[in-house]
Amino acid sequence: MIEVSHVTKQYGDQTVVEDAAVSIQKGKITSFIGPNGAGKSTLLSMVSRLIAPDSGEVRIEGKEISAYKSNDLAKKISILKQSNKIDIRLTVRELVSFGRFPYSQGRLTKEDWKHVDQAIDYMKLKDIEHKHLDQLSGGQCQRAFIAMVIAQDTDYILLDEPLNNLDMKHSVEIMKLLKKLVVQHGKTIVIVIHDINFASVYSDRIVALKNGRIVKEGPTEDIIQTPVLKEIYDMDIPIQQIGDQKICVYFS
Repeated sequence: MIEVSHVTKQYGDQTVVEDAAVSIQKGKITSFIGPNGAGKSTLLSMVSRLIAPDSGEVRIEGKEISAYKSNDLAKKISILKQSNKIDIRLTVRELVSFGRFPYSQGRLTKEDWKHVDQAIDYMKLKDIEHKHLDQLSGGQCQRAFIAMVIAQDTDYILLDEPLNNLDMKHSVEIMKLLKKLVVQHGKTIVIVIHDINFASVYSDRIVALKNGRIVKEGPTEDIIQTPVLKEIYDMDIPIQQIGDQKICVYFS
């Protein structure tokens, strides 16, 4: 479990995240939702130790995150940020192999390459694994970066808007694969996501932020309710039940 206890982050006079407290349950997909500028990405970065909170603390399995050695933490938790610019020319396979660095320190073993191959197959990149990233579409690049995170083989996977640059088909494909990682492999996934219908259909739990504060959190069915969404987004969002899924009709 990841426990976030009253973390706050300020930049100058602006408070980006204020007194955020939440528990991330193991073996679930938890989505961070909310308007632009709500503090979702900043909170995710503090959970991963990319950013240090000004106050409060984050604990992973009872241990304060700052107490982890960097290499040990990289075997426990992985994160994919929104911007993934790499200045050197790499093939897909080379990029995915970077995920094994916490284990191999750059000297990959047969076991490391096994994880690389599994991640490439998992993300359906086998046919382009020897292509360079600058030869790929934005969606193909995004899938390659997600494969790198999967190859890292951590218990906790944090993804900041992983559906960027993806069309509908590949977005659905990615979310199904993430759900499979949870159900079949016991991973815990935390995802910042803008499309509340993807959050509704694929999340187990939702954490909603607004103006830097957590305003609602709980099981998905408790958050995907018109009155709750109005508090988060300041707009009436009708909800239709289609099978066992709640679909938000926010475009009407």
